[in-house]
Amino acid sequence: MTAKSLRGLAAAFALALAGLAGSSAAQAAATIVIVNQNAPGEGFNDPTPAAPIGGNPGTTLGQQRLNAFRHAASIWGATLTSTVTIRIGAAFVPLACNATGAVLGSAGAYEVWTDFPNAPRTNTWYPSALASKLAGADLTAPTDPHIIARFNSRLGLFPDCLPGSPFYLGLDNRHGDQIDLVTVLLHEMGHGLGFQTFTDDETGEQFFGIPSVWDYHLVDNRNNTAWVAMTDAQRAASAITWRGLSWNGPNVNAAVPKVLAPRSNLNIGGANAGGAAGDYYVGDATFGAPLAKRAVSGQLMPVVDQGNANSPPLGLACTPLNAVNALAVRNNIALVDRGSCDFTVKAANVQAAGAIGIVVVDNVPGDVVGLSGTDPSIAIPAVRITLADGTVIKAALQQRSRTKSGVIASLGLDLRQLAGTDAQRRILMYTPSINVPGSSVSHYTTEAKPNQLMEPSINDDLLHVVKPPRDLTYPLLRDLGW
Repeated sequence: MTAKSLRGLAAAFALALAGLAGSSAAQAAATIVIVNQNAPGEGFNDPTPAAPIGGNPGTTLGQQRLNAFRHAASIWGATLTSTVTIRIGAAFVPLACNATGAVLGSAGAYEVWTDFPNAPRTNTWYPSALASKLAGADLTAPTDPHIIARFNSRLGLFPDCLPGSPFYLGLDNRHGDQIDLVTVLLHEMGHGLGFQTFTDDETGEQFFGIPSVWDYHLVDNRNNTAWVAMTDAQRAASAITWRGLSWNGPNVNAAVPKVLAPRSNLNIGGANAGGAAGDYYVGDATFGAPLAKRAVSGQLMPVVDQGNANSPPLGLACTPLNAVNALAVRNNIALVDRGSCDFTVKAANVQAAGAIGIVVVDNVPGDVVGLSGTDPSIAIPAVRITLADGTVIKAALQQRSRTKSGVIASLGLDLRQLAGTDAQRRILMYTPSINVPGSSVSHYTTEAKPNQLMEPSINDDLLHVVKPPRDLTYPLLRDLGW
């Protein structure tokens, strides 16, 4: 068949921006060129003076941005193999933001190709960088990039764009509470290299009726059916089934046991557990003691609402616990509701009252997510459960004394299952029950431990690593053909 190519939304967006204005290469097993698409005085060419930081020797804001791009490209270049130079058309431009949130950036394939020379699968879309590698020749016009990337030039630098939280431009990952640009770049470049489907994750419709190479490895783990073999409606339904989609590729499957840790678990038992007895999925906290093989166990005691109009309810543990609640949680595991204050505040308050652990119940329907925040003083384990699970557990706590509930909570690890995997130990993909355009399906699950580069959000503990034994990004790209 004749090779075919198409440009998607990323290409249309790129056309509205400035043209080529210079390039910089990172050369190793693959050569990656950063094509500067900023106009003079903007983005990579911003002359604002900047002091060298974290191994980044640039003396202007623009130079430091370009150095961070080159550093991320060198990491990918040392990992990949290709005889074709990979061009990333990049720019820093104003993106959507406000005082409390911002779009960091985005990247994706500039073109997709099918039925090119040496294509492993016919009638299948491949991102242009991968298609060119497999063809052994550059399929994209030399004036065009293989990957298009746009990042927020205003982040943290203006009062209406997440003030005080700019990109950290150092190369050493010592970003503190700032957003590490190199990590964000590694993530977005991963998308451009192929960590994405071109099938619509909301409607299930294939791009011009042709499947992506991604779709051959994405499986509905309830019936073990690949996305490529489903109808549009079946794909759309699986994309909003929590823990319903898994990646099934030989390289990722082989690496999963080397990378992922056992699943965090809440076990409910005891004489009064009743219908609440059993194991529960939990979201881990970024603070406090991590869950371990030796579980932390104790009576599960709810913090009772003692609030008034002048203070947050104590059922939320947003203020120091009163004597009754302190007596209830002492040497026990506290159960509190989400809301009104930071998770670290809740944990600090129950810890001060003598609790040995804390379980936070979500206050809205949804899937399991973790607890964010930083407080080195918190030493007890903390987890989060869904509203639905919390309702079941709370029902078992109706009959209790001031210090005993007869319901035993154990916070530990389920050594039978790896975090973020299905029953066959295949890693799960991100499929929240409400579709998130641009995030659903084309990311790993948020339940993986340790956190993975290609989760839908950038976690503070990520390293500048894309392969095992720390990360599963490169194995997935190898499954696609890299």
